Amino acid sequence: AEHLRRGAAAEALAAAHLAGRGLAILARNVRCRGGEVDLIADDAGCVVFVEVRLRKSARFGGAAASITATKQRRVILAAQHWLAGAGRAHAQRPCRFDAVLLDGLDATRIEWIRGAFDAS
Repeated sequence: AEHLRRGAAAEALAAAHLAGRGLAILARNVRCRGGEVDLIADDAGCVVFVEVRLRKSARFGGAAASITATKQRRVILAAQHWLAGAGRAHAQRPCRFDAVLLDGLDATRIEWIRGAFDAS
């Protein structure tokens, strides 16, 4: 479907943006029962769980406002799942939750929000 293709393209742009700023992409599209996270990266020893959002419009606070508490829980669940399994080598490292917001599939209009939410 079109939205899946656009989602994959947005994730690829976000991954390239982060890699260009020195982050190493550790995993993509990590899913577990009740959870999912788009990208997992290493930022100088910090494990970063990244939610990628494609803005439809600037209304309603844009893409950042669309990361609801429910969505945050899904990301946190997938983060815990990954750290307990495939990413267990990273389990003792600090982590943070970031968001990468895109205005359409435009590599020049990307907003990277570090610490967009936390796991409290």
